[in-house]
Amino acid sequence: MNHERNLPEGWSVLSSQYLQHEAWLTVRCEQLKLPNGHIIPRYFVLEYPDWVNTIAMTPDGQFVLVRQYRHAIGGTAYELCAGVADPTDATPMEAARRELLEETGYGGGEWIPWMQIAPNPATSDNWVHCFLARKVEKIAAPKPEPSEQISVHLFDRKQLKAMLLDGSIIQATHLAPLWKFFAEER
Repeated sequence: MNHERNLPEGWSVLSSQYLQHEAWLTVRCEQLKLPNGHIIPRYFVLEYPDWVNTIAMTPDGQFVLVRQYRHAIGGTAYELCAGVADPTDATPMEAARRELLEETGYGGGEWIPWMQIAPNPATSDNWVHCFLARKVEKIAAPKPEPSEQISVHLFDRKQLKAMLLDGSIIQATHLAPLWKFFAEER
């Protein structure tokens, strides 16, 4: 996603070209001029759509997590329900609601925006929109995409905190909203 950039005073983009433009890998190479006159001849930017994730809690305080294999790391891990904000989603919250229902079968509840984070602002141009959804309930069977093999798990507060401490959750963009939750929701 090509987000609008606000270059600091004195910075300029001298050239910009796409090296790769695929659904899951878009790479832009730019030549930059800094305020001190220094030229960076090849600065690479990875373009991604915005992502969403949700801390989903049932009425009895159970946290809804998914477990799935992640090929890039060659391992399986517990995660928040998360996904890509599609162009057809009216808002990031709509995308998060859709992902939660598709991946877990949970929906409804009371939703609030939780935080917005940049997964890697040095090289990636996208944002992660994080939400907190309380009182979600099982309302349908999960319908993950054919490329997803997901299992749904419920954990209480104590179990989830132990998972954060023992490294059972490794996805950085999921750790940030979860640690914020435990910092603010004592």
